[in-house]
Amino acid sequence: MYSREEVKQLKQLFWTKFGQYMSLHSAADGEKVSWMNYKTGVKHLYFKMDADNNTAKIAIIWSHTDAGIRALMAEQFLQYKNLLHDILGEEWEWDMDSCDEYGKPICQIYRTLEGHSIFKEEEWGELIAFFKPRMIALDEFWSSAKYAFDIFK
Repeated sequence: MYSREEVKQLKQLFWTKFGQYMSLHSAADGEKVSWMNYKTGVKHLYFKMDADNNTAKIAIIWSHTDAGIRALMAEQFLQYKNLLHDILGEEWEWDMDSCDEYGKPICQIYRTLEGHSIFKEEEWGELIAFFKPRMIALDEFWSSAKYAFDIFK
């Protein structure tokens, strides 16, 4: 069992190493990008990566407080579903009625990797191999689809 401080330090070390590794890659549009804090330019719309003691998750999350806006954004993503899955090279889960860790309503499109721990440094290679191509693919998708979401800015 890890103390709260050890958990914080291990997570911080992993994400720092991941960020350093990803800093070698430019965005699809050739610009420099902060992979860890990816800016979609749309309020309440995020690309999020997370990992814990058994699961890694990468997701597109939108969390507008207005259910109608969340539904409109979901419709917009559905219009781009085939493009998204083609660029990702795989199908992702679509959850249009979920809540975040604070109980706030969200919609999300995500992929998980089970059985790998951020607390085991020997598994960091598998976690990076999970996150890296998917984050690069999300960036490629966003460079094509972002203009359709300008109405939500």
